[in-house]
Amino acid sequence: MSRDVTVATIRRRLAEEVGRLDKHAPWRVALAYPSPYRTGMSSLGFLQVYKSIQHEPDMAADRAFLPDDEHGPRAVPLTYESLRPLRDYPVIAMSVAYELETAGVVRLLEASGIKPLREERSSRDPFILAGGPLTNSNPLPLAAFADAIVMGEADTLAVEVLRILRDTPSREAALDALAKTPHVFVPSRHGASMPGIAQCDDELLPAWAPIRTPDTELSNMFLIETERGCSRGCAYCVMRRSTNGGMRIVPKEKILGLIPEDARRIGLVGAAVSDHPKIVEIVRTLAERGCEVGLSSLRPDKLSDEFVGALKLAGYRTLTTAMDGTSERVREILDRRARIRHLERAAEMARKHGMPRMKLYLMIGVPGEEDEDVDECVRFVTELSQKVPIALGIAPFCPKRNTPLAHAPFAGIDVVNARLERLRRGLKGRADVRSTSAKWAWVEAVLAQGGEAEGRAVLEAVHGGGAFAAYKRAFEALTPKKPKKSLSIVASA
Repeated sequence: MSRDVTVATIRRRLAEEVGRLDKHAPWRVALAYPSPYRTGMSSLGFLQVYKSIQHEPDMAADRAFLPDDEHGPRAVPLTYESLRPLRDYPVIAMSVAYELETAGVVRLLEASGIKPLREERSSRDPFILAGGPLTNSNPLPLAAFADAIVMGEADTLAVEVLRILRDTPSREAALDALAKTPHVFVPSRHGASMPGIAQCDDELLPAWAPIRTPDTELSNMFLIETERGCSRGCAYCVMRRSTNGGMRIVPKEKILGLIPEDARRIGLVGAAVSDHPKIVEIVRTLAERGCEVGLSSLRPDKLSDEFVGALKLAGYRTLTTAMDGTSERVREILDRRARIRHLERAAEMARKHGMPRMKLYLMIGVPGEEDEDVDECVRFVTELSQKVPIALGIAPFCPKRNTPLAHAPFAGIDVVNARLERLRRGLKGRADVRSTSAKWAWVEAVLAQGGEAEGRAVLEAVHGGGAFAAYKRAFEALTPKKPKKSLSIVASA
């Protein structure tokens, strides 16, 4: 019965897709995403690799996703294009976006009847290839499961790696060949020494998604890059200007020329979309075509009256931007340009252009933050709420590798929760305050700083039920290698 439900869901979704690149080829790879369809089909990187494979002669990609919860715990993942189980493929290529999706890698493989640990698989099993945004920071926990990992931008490198896997006669020979390929990390050959991050040729930009579907987080939205990378130096961000060449801007004419005439919802994607020098012209042109436009990042210091007016014309009902830290002092620690005057002016422009709400993203638990910084946030947001209703989207600070704050400690679950409660009390009745979980932020922080051992602990946590308590037990079991004192400080101090 579970298979029948899965097949019915896949067929319904395929019927609703626009732009799919159907292809027959002698060599097929399973291109998998370790989260459900709704999430995976909102990933521009995943769809860019799909497009690259479909354009390669004699090669094709069959997409697969973690089964939806309603399909039941025993649902076997099937590829969308061929309705085949993943274990039937010579290669499973996975795109992993962030640390907590490591559990999805385990679940996807085990649900497919494939042993997740790489050393437990044989040459008869599919070759597990990983890549995705996580490789810009720390993919070492994935080394427990992946035979090879493509580091950084995989626009063309993924196909190059797949050619090697297709044309090399044995698994061991393929591992040896991949270990000599720039920007490919082979744990069995490299240990914990990761190669540099790949950068694709600027002429290949922008990435754009060939498939539109209503059954995603970004329903029926055509996704396209406006730029890649960032020119800013935010101390917490893996996409800061020192990562992979900084900001590479796509010309306005190229962006507009790639957008299908029938597309009515457009998602402009990038780490710093509002820093594009022609962004106002791009948004206004699309709005005048009758398109609804969404931007993945809006910086408050880039918001002008003309820009906000263009966003309103393009369907924006909530002006969303980044406050980043709880106070001016904390924003200095983060090396952010957002200032009080920028946020005040953004609120004024939101009200002027008839937007009923402004949403601000910020982090809590930043190194050096004190209760006084939270109190400053309460005072400022209270004043701001008199101009326009305010909603706060809060994430606990999580230190990431390849950033200046990589070695900063996680503030601690208790500290984060106490500051969140202080913020909620201070803003009760004045602003809507919502936050991601402090407990899961701690899990993310452990994985962000961890290695292969932490990846194996994820396997134990999944087998233990996958709740936070299972992760805490699994990480504490690493204490012979990681002193318990330091782990307890991270978890609860």
